[in-house]
Amino acid sequence: MSPLSPHPVDVHVGGMIRAHRKRLGMSQSQLADALGLTFQQVQKYERGSNRVSASKLFDIAQTLGLSISTFFEGLDRVEATGSSISPDLIQFAITPGGDKVIHAFKRLTPNVRKALVDLIAAMPADADEAVELKHVG
Repeated sequence: MSPLSPHPVDVHVGGMIRAHRKRLGMSQSQLADALGLTFQQVQKYERGSNRVSASKLFDIAQTLGLSISTFFEGLDRVEATGSSISPDLIQFAITPGGDKVIHAFKRLTPNVRKALVDLIAAMPADADEAVELKHVG
């Protein structure tokens, strides 16, 4: 880790803030207003480029209706690997059913995982794309 790079723990905590904020449908500006900050400061917290003080993390937890410990879930993996969990993965994991998909995926063999990922990657992203593909064949 470069001295100029954000610390993996700060990135992890920021990713958790972002995921839970988005889960609630709250914008960075709305969270910033509730905390008496600028949206740019919230953005820096979420990227991990600025550390969140303990008191500000407490305020964020209160605003999002969470326990402070929520922001540290999964940190044992960060410390062991030196990298953080992707914020997109965190966001997916906290969606309804996301945790079930992750646990089911972990039980698959590597070959089945690859086949499933290939299948999903080949699927159209939206209904318009599906209609276009249907007319191509």
